[in-house]
Amino acid sequence: MHELGSTRSSLKFDHLLQTPDTFIRSPLPGARGVEFVIHAAPPMGARFTQMTAEFSGRGSLGPTTAQRFIYVLDGKLELKAGGKRRMLTPGGFAYLPEGAPHSVCAPGIARAVVIEKPYEPAPGAPAPTLVIGDEDDVASVPLMGDSALRVRTLLPNVPAYDFAVNTMTYNPGASLSMVEIHVMEHGLLMLEGGGIYRLGDSWYPVHAGDFIWMRAYCPQWFGALGKRPAKYLIYKDWLRHPLGA
Repeated sequence: MHELGSTRSSLKFDHLLQTPDTFIRSPLPGARGVEFVIHAAPPMGARFTQMTAEFSGRGSLGPTTAQRFIYVLDGKLELKAGGKRRMLTPGGFAYLPEGAPHSVCAPGIARAVVIEKPYEPAPGAPAPTLVIGDEDDVASVPLMGDSALRVRTLLPNVPAYDFAVNTMTYNPGASLSMVEIHVMEHGLLMLEGGGIYRLGDSWYPVHAGDFIWMRAYCPQWFGALGKRPAKYLIYKDWLRHPLGA
């Protein structure tokens, strides 16, 4: 139904709320049988790219010159990398270092988050290595001692990796303890439930399926509403000096 130009989506200097009613699918070179919703990319000011990849049967990702992170939302993906073959199911994830040969193919219909970023080496840090895992196998840790807000850290928290990807789960009524303002940039996909997000000086209702981009230093706060937990997947650049040194 046409809503006469109405949408919850909003783009401002320091943030984007992108809701599913405004998603546009695009093909990308090298991919077969995959359509991409490109949520965040350099043309909007982001320093990374975050996409939802929608696979048809036997669809496959193309190559990339950047490091790549994949998180399965629906269906199954067959990953071949580092001499390993793994079938990733919902909650399964993989990190592929920059330049690492790999292939990703869907035996049937599937959806996945795909995050790509040029690698920033750090003085004295070793090169990152392949990571393959499942969210259910990652320990859930209370955020700042609050057991109503739990974090799963999907990538190793060591200087070899220049970004982090976490899932955060809020019990109904739980919220961040403060408005955060910091140097890290974020890409966030709502996975379950919903609530209220403050971005800059704006307040937005958000639901599962919504995407949010936050520029560095964007004021941000979230509180979960409803009768079920709220959960999101969140990216941030990490463990690098702001001067790039």
